[in-house]
Formats: sequence, structure tokens, C-alpha cells
Amino acid sequence: MLWACILVPQLALDAVLRRLPDPDPPLALVEGPAQLRSLHTVNAAAAGAGLKPGMRLSAAHALLTDVRTVDYDPQAEAHWHRFLAAWAYRHSSLVSRQWPRAIVLEARASFRLFGPWPRFERRLRDELDALGFRHRIALAPTPRAARVLAGLRDGFAVTSPAALQTLLGTVPVRRAALPDDAGERLQRMGVRTLAAVRALPRDGVRRRFGPALLDHVDRLYGEADDPLECYAPPDHFDARVELGYEVEHHTALLFPLRRLINDLCTYLSIRDGGVQRFVLRLEHEQARTDVEVGLLAAERTPAMLFELARSRLERVAIDAPVLALGLVARHLPPFVPATRDLFDTRPQQAMPWPQLRERLRARLGDDAVYRVAPADDPRPERAWTRVFGDTGAPARAAPPRPERPAWLLPTPVPLRDSRLRILSGPERLESGWWDGDDARRDYYIVETTQGQRAWAFVPPGEHTGWMLHGWFA
Repeated sequence: MLWACILVPQLALDAVLRRLPDPDPPLALVEGPAQLRSLHTVNAAAAGAGLKPGMRLSAAHALLTDVRTVDYDPQAEAHWHRFLAAWAYRHSSLVSRQWPRAIVLEARASFRLFGPWPRFERRLRDELDALGFRHRIALAPTPRAARVLAGLRDGFAVTSPAALQTLLGTVPVRRAALPDDAGERLQRMGVRTLAAVRALPRDGVRRRFGPALLDHVDRLYGEADDPLECYAPPDHFDARVELGYEVEHHTALLFPLRRLINDLCTYLSIRDGGVQRFVLRLEHEQARTDVEVGLLAAERTPAMLFELARSRLERVAIDAPVLALGLVARHLPPFVPATRDLFDTRPQQAMPWPQLRERLRARLGDDAVYRVAPADDPRPERAWTRVFGDTGAPARAAPPRPERPAWLLPTPVPLRDSRLRILSGPERLESGWWDGDDARRDYYIVETTQGQRAWAFVPPGEHTGWMLHGWFA
């Protein structure tokens, strides 16, 4: 097996920067009590001005007055750690997030799908860049070794156990992720590398440092089993973005909305599913506005879902400032891609029918787009029905009937033509006795004096009082 470790050293900071339209101005995450606030993490612009983690907030303001501060939230960091584990699950069935700010996944089995490691690594990096997370990646035969190598240098790739042993022997004990403070203690004792640690008597190391150190080293080298806590994706999607300022117009909500939609589609691709209904939550100071977005069929295309969500959002009046935007999707049916011909002759710029249908529903309303299906009623005005949504069942075939006009009038009108020529008929219709709307008619196909073919009826047994009900093409 080969394990890839994705290290996200500034996970909490990246989670904040990715939701900002402009992440370049100086920004710092702060923590601690109100009177003793200190910097937890800073971005590149703040670091360039002299700010660094651990600095008091008052000293940071003295150096840089316009630095933006955001409270460090451990729960938000844990949420994005789970999100990255869910993203990694789309590339491998064995994923673990048991170490902070690190995702470990088994990579060898994925080579058959994504290609050899250089191509697979490039795919991982491209997707992480698109998601907005800075990262370091390493490959090794054991998960712990991959984690240690990712912390040493970005891009390490070791595929053989022999090469791994040689490389690990040169790793400094301070950089080997040893348990507790064992690395510092060994460094003060003059033991500087893992090779030196392995050269020490095991009994003496166990008495002085406990069994955890030897267990860690054995698992690091692959000489002992290293059971991982494997990740399992959740059954629903629930994400939220705090805006950090009051929003009173729809335009300012589009950037966080696009981020949420992209995260949703990433989650859907993990589950190989789609979404048919989700809710946008506009959080105000003392209330919440829910905007439901429903589709006729399960979809997971980011551009399509964003367009629909934006159309629904723009139809909602913002009566109070919005402080946060959330997206909740609990019903996630299987996704069935639309079938396409191998040699599709559709123009390149043409929009697929599912996307056009959903755009029309978003713009015109849910009841404006429907399908026409045959009904069992023989009365022409009731021989069809409107069907909303995709039932998944094939449409029933209409019962065999004589020729019908392509243009059926909403209501019959008198047909005043003294020289009608009967082409076929009569077709007797007697129906409607069960609902009180009785119909007793004799239908004929007739030709008018101007050569038009019409569908008309008269009372049974009569040839006067013609009523026009439709025209043939």
C-alpha cells in the first residue's frame, strides 16, 4: 500500500480567506480572553508587516493599524477538516483525519483510475487550489511516514520500504512527530535523528519514554500495524458562512453563495449522488429567512445549481441585514446523468434540456413548466392532463382513437358555413355522466368552403347547429 498525506498547515486561516472576495489585505486570527487577545495565525500580508503568531493584539495594532481580525474558531476548523476528508473520499475509499490539519488516504488503489502518482498528485493539487486551501503533499509506504515527510518538505514521494528506511533515518527527532515532548528530550540528550533512536537499547527507551515512543517508531517504519480511524461521509450537507458584515443587497451574497454551491457539488461527487431540493438560510440578527430551491430531477452541476439558487434568491426581499448565509441539503437521491448520443448533432452553445427547464422554472415559477400526458377521459377537453416534475415512470400510451386535430380550441364555437362537406364521421361520443357534465355529440371531419379541414360536432342524429372544436393542419 502507498499512503498520501495532505497537510494543510493553515487550515483555520484558509477557511476564512476562501470566503472573502479579496483575501490579500492583512488579516489575523485572534484568540484568548478579551484583555489578553493574541494572534493565532496571520496571512502573508500581515506577516510581511511584522505580525506573527503569539503576538499580543495590542502590539499587532501598534505595528499595523488596519489589520483585519477574525476570531479563531476551533469548531469551524474541525468542520473544514471534515470537509477535506469528505473531499479526499472521492479519490480513495480509505481516508483518515485522525491527525490535526492532515488528511491521509491510500493512493495505490487509485492509480488505476487517476493514473500514476505524478498525475494523481497534480489532480489533488489542482482541486485543492480550486477549493482555496494551501497544502503540502507527500507519499510513503506507511501513513505515519507520509505525515512526517509532508511536514519536512512538500513533494516527497517514497515508494519502496528500503528507501523509506534510509530516508527516515535522517529525519530530525524534532520533526518526527514523536509523542508528547519526546523529540525535545531526545534532542537535549544528543540523540538527533531517528536512526540514532533506533540504535538505542529498546528496554532503556521504554523505561525512560514509555511504550508510546517505540510504538510510534515501529509504525513509522512499517514494522507494526497502524490501525487508522477511517472516515465515513455524513448523510446530509449543512454548511454556513459568516459574512462578517451586514448585507442588504443580493449582489453581496453571490460570492459566498457560489462557494457554498461548489462545496455542495464537491460533497455530492463524493457520494456519487445529486440534490433535488435544498434550502438557503439567510440569517438576520433576530430572525432567519429560508429560501427553498427545488428541482424536477437530481442534479449536481455547479453552474446550474448556482444559476437556480441565484434566481430564487433574487426573488426574495431582504427586509433585514443578512449576517450569515447557510445551505442545507438533506434529501440526496441518486444521480443519473442524462443520456446523450455518441455523435450528438446539437449545437455547441445549445443548453441541455434539464438546465433550460430548471432555468425557466426559476424565472417563471414552479407551475409554469409542465408536461402534457394523456388522460383516460374520452371528452376532448379532458383527454389530457398536466404533469409537474419527473415521476420516473414512463408516460402511458394514449388509447387508440380516430384522427384528432392538431389545434383544439379551448371551447367550441359555432361554425357558420352553409356549404360544409362531410369528409368522415360520425364519431359518437357519450360521456361525463359520472361528474354531471354530460356530453352527447356526433363528431365529423368537415371541409369548409375555403378548403379548411375542421373538426366539428352536432347533437346526435342532426346536421344543423354545427360547433367547431378544432382545426387540422
